[in-house]
Amino acid sequence: MKKIFFTMLVFAGLTTKAQVGIGVAATDVNASAQLEVKSTNKGFLPPRMTGAQRDAISSPAAGLVLWCTNCGDNGELNVYNGTSWKNMVGGTTSTAIIPPIVTIGSQVWMNINLNVDRYRNGDPIPKVEDGATWQSSTTGAYCYYNNDSATYAAKYGKLYNWYAVNDSRGLAPVGYHVPTKTEWETLINTNGGILDAGASLKEVGTTYWDQGNVGATNSTGFSARGGGYRHPDNGCSFYYEKTFSYFWVSTPNGGNTAYFYGPHAGGNSIYGNPYPYGSGFSVRLIKD
Repeated sequence: MKKIFFTMLVFAGLTTKAQVGIGVAATDVNASAQLEVKSTNKGFLPPRMTGAQRDAISSPAAGLVLWCTNCGDNGELNVYNGTSWKNMVGGTTSTAIIPPIVTIGSQVWMNINLNVDRYRNGDPIPKVEDGATWQSSTTGAYCYYNNDSATYAAKYGKLYNWYAVNDSRGLAPVGYHVPTKTEWETLINTNGGILDAGASLKEVGTTYWDQGNVGATNSTGFSARGGGYRHPDNGCSFYYEKTFSYFWVSTPNGGNTAYFYGPHAGGNSIYGNPYPYGSGFSVRLIKD
């Protein structure tokens, strides 16, 4: 107890005086640092807490740093920028980078649409709203339906072109990937085949679907929503919100096209066709 009390007194005495060194002489503390810690066999350990505990911090100061135990894939260092919590590559941090997931047969799927704005390595994915720029893009890009994030981000996530899906930096976090055509076909066949699988994959009700949302049961928990798509030309306009889901697959089809699969509001079947790489579709991830 004497040692602890003494240490506290030392720190208390230094708070209004000069620089502090731990493992380094006070006279050798770097001139730019208020606190310098030196060690060759120990590290600095910030407060560790869950995302819920982090979010319960009242009026966090800009620059506040902590370790979020259930953020990202296996926890991550967070810093508050004065407006929101960010991870150390500048991306928006959350308590589940792919929340939530559902097991369907032998597969584990994400059951919300992907909404990331960075590749796996931390590089930003360009947000492209201008139609001409979207049409001419041959690299990864995303947008929101009708370019309206306030209305559609929480409902449908982002729409990505296939160049983002195919980017070597990885659209999916570690442990997950954009499904192949074969993996989508396995999901479809597990749930009654191309003519019936849509019923078990669609979220029920008419909040996210129109036309009565025929046959929807969502018995799988996949919770597909009618997020529509962005046309690759034709002014790069947006179509079929609440009517169709369009989910990219990672398998190219040739001729600058790749497949999509998805259910629709008017029946139980699944649509699947090749579409140009420049189309803006939703993405669901599957576990490796």
